[in-house]
Amino acid sequence: MSTITHQTRQLSFEDMQLKKKRRYEQILYRLIKGNKTAKEIAVELFELKLTPSAERNYTAPRLTELEKMGLVKSVNKKICEYTGKKVAIYEITLDGIKKYKALNKNGNARLEKGCESYE
Repeated sequence: MSTITHQTRQLSFEDMQLKKKRRYEQILYRLIKGNKTAKEIAVELFELKLTPSAERNYTAPRLTELEKMGLVKSVNKKICEYTGKKVAIYEITLDGIKKYKALNKNGNARLEKGCESYE
């Protein structure tokens, strides 16, 4: 295997991990402000220019991962105002709040200002 392709794949993987971590932080911050659906979070991130569209696929997979980590939980269902479908409402857990505060303490105060723009 070429070391160049191995290096470029590794760089791409590391970039994806950083973006995923940022998305976790952005989602946790939105949930600290109140319970929301995946689509509601996606719309907020889009309005802040943190994602290229309001598509829920920018948040739903990360919410599933955060739920498996015990940092968020689904607490109820409602009819989505955007799609008309029944969807889960997510809430940040105590562990999620602790994790968010730990991330913020390490110099990630950009979350308070809406994070980095997608543009």
